[in-house]
Amino acid sequence: MFAFAKYTFCFSSFLLLFFIPNSAFAYSASELSQSVNLTQHWVGFIAIAIFVSSYVLVILEEKIHLRKSKPVLLAAGLIWLLIALVYRQMGDIHSAEVAIRHNFLEYAELFFFLLVAMTYINAMLERQVFDALRDWLVLRGFDYKSLFWLTGILAFFMSPIADNLTTALIMCAVILAVGKEQPKFVAIGCVNIVVSANAGGAFSPFGDITTLMVWQKGIVDFFTFFQLFIPSVVNFLVPAFIMQFALPKGSPTPISGEPVKVKKGGLVIVGLFLLTIVTAVSFHNFLHLPPVIGMLTGLAYLKFFGYYLREHKKTAIDHSDIPTGNVIEDDFDIFDKIAKAEWDTLFFFYGVILAVGGLGFIGYLSVLSTFMYGELGATSANILVGVLSAIVDNIPVMFAVLSMNPAMDQFQWLLVTLTAGVGGSLLSIGSAAGVALMGQARGQYTFFTHFKWSPVIMLGYICSIGCHFLINS
Repeated sequence: MFAFAKYTFCFSSFLLLFFIPNSAFAYSASELSQSVNLTQHWVGFIAIAIFVSSYVLVILEEKIHLRKSKPVLLAAGLIWLLIALVYRQMGDIHSAEVAIRHNFLEYAELFFFLLVAMTYINAMLERQVFDALRDWLVLRGFDYKSLFWLTGILAFFMSPIADNLTTALIMCAVILAVGKEQPKFVAIGCVNIVVSANAGGAFSPFGDITTLMVWQKGIVDFFTFFQLFIPSVVNFLVPAFIMQFALPKGSPTPISGEPVKVKKGGLVIVGLFLLTIVTAVSFHNFLHLPPVIGMLTGLAYLKFFGYYLREHKKTAIDHSDIPTGNVIEDDFDIFDKIAKAEWDTLFFFYGVILAVGGLGFIGYLSVLSTFMYGELGATSANILVGVLSAIVDNIPVMFAVLSMNPAMDQFQWLLVTLTAGVGGSLLSIGSAAGVALMGQARGQYTFFTHFKWSPVIMLGYICSIGCHFLINS
């Protein structure tokens, strides 16, 4: 509970920046345009209170068992309700509508992009692609140090494609499977996975929601992200090198039983997913179309292949049901994969984007941008963004930066992309990967087991920033 209290205090302190006095943003009741500033109006104060309250409930999700999408969905609706009422009282019935449509369009592009990616990931899970990978690693007989490095390296290179959350969950399953007798190995291994998955996601448009938002905005093109590869490697290697000395000696007890085999079509689906990514990149780079159009085109590949699998069903005998031996049909339903998408996460993104968009429309992001990028400077502000990402979560922080749209060159945009992506590793609650692993490895990987290694992770954070300045400036 102390951790959550500290988290809430830091977040509230961050929001106090919104209230920095600035005469240039004084509210005038006679202004009836979109530029009306409501930061000193009662609507602005209530909107901030609603947003803070909703985010406190998000922070306490693991304690109160209230899904994180619920409070932010309500917060987004209430904030825009207040905005619309005030503008209506001032005789302006169009500005709020135009603004919310703009925010909703941004969310729609993100929604359908993620929905296609999640559908592919769920299809690969159902075809047992990741289970087969896990069993292959487990049955190789590696010692603890080898497994520590293997899971970290795999997480680093899988997250640019499969996203950091899914990658972390898969690698954590490996850690839990082989580390039953060594809770210390599970704890350190989970910390390593969170850091490596977040680092790997930072140099790919597909690796993290923050990089995806930057790419879809057209601020950084697809191949430019790979300039962050070496800084991301440094961010992963520095803490991993230090943490390996705390690993227990020896090897885990071999696991008996037959390894899981990939179901029919599993590897084909992996290939179709890669082809979908190529399609999205090509649509964006060569045709200047939104990447989401390419992703939805790629969904058609999976749907047609799903049709092929249904028409060529592979039947098998359930030998566990002796003596009846019931026949099991290996049926593949694409809509079942869509239904199993992370809907709570998707609606959480909706609430965050619309709520932060509402605060920006009120005028708070302008105040924050003036303070951070005007007074502190781009470099200090972007490094601070990474630290805030560990406290507030990188998605609302990056969306706020994109909404501010400060005047920065490509080097600085790459810097904020890097810091927002890897800064969440500083605390277990700073990224979706960390939060998910606290639930998956409950009792073994906790806030404090991660916090113990925060100074080492901070060292990696600093070194990755220095590396970016060294090779990309």
